[in-house]
Amino acid sequence: MPRFYCSQPLAAGTTVALPDAVAHHVWVLRLQPGAALTLFNGEGGEYSAQLATLDKKGATAAILRHHPREAELPYAVTLAQALPEAAKMDWILEKAVELGVASVAPLAAQRCVVRLSAERQEKRYAHWQAVLVAAAEQCGRNRLTALLPLSSMDDWCRAPATGQRLLLDPAAPLALTAWARAHGPRSLTLMVGPEGGFNEAEIALAVQHGAQRVSLGPRVLRTETAALAALATLAACWDDAPGPLTCAVPE
Repeated sequence: MPRFYCSQPLAAGTTVALPDAVAHHVWVLRLQPGAALTLFNGEGGEYSAQLATLDKKGATAAILRHHPREAELPYAVTLAQALPEAAKMDWILEKAVELGVASVAPLAAQRCVVRLSAERQEKRYAHWQAVLVAAAEQCGRNRLTALLPLSSMDDWCRAPATGQRLLLDPAAPLALTAWARAHGPRSLTLMVGPEGGFNEAEIALAVQHGAQRVSLGPRVLRTETAALAALATLAACWDDAPGPLTCAVPE
């Protein structure tokens, strides 16, 4: 059944005008009035709905009932991702949503090959937000992954942290699996470097401000692989943990 994000109030028994982007998607799918839809607005649960009208000017849907289904992790994970090149960032965002990340914080690290001006940043953020929405629609999540402002490594490390920060470092003596099994499910931030990794000064600064260095094994992973491997590792280590837990989303 097609699932669509609608950034507007939704309530059973009402008929709503679908956002232009959703109406266009419905048109492309060649759905007909009466077709079943699932809508969500990021405020919890999802709504079964029925396409009411469709023409080139737009579409409306009749909201039938609310379902309090959620697909969130019982612990909140923020991905602090140093900027890779554009296509890699799209891949990382899409897969991070599928793996349950609560928020993503893009970082400007010294070895980043991408530098965003204010104008480019605005355009990239609009594109990234669309990637996050599409991924949530596809994977069945009813909450949107938050996209945090772009920060320099210095500003990020010095800002107050909510939950443990884990910096992925191939040279770290502590494995992520060992840390996860010792500490159990909790709010945390995964810090992932760009192509070439964080430099020594950035690693030292992060550790100085409370980050724990952890490794993912003897092989060096690409930046677009590291975060996803770490998220899968946490899920494997914490899958049998009692829950759900109540965790604040890390900053």
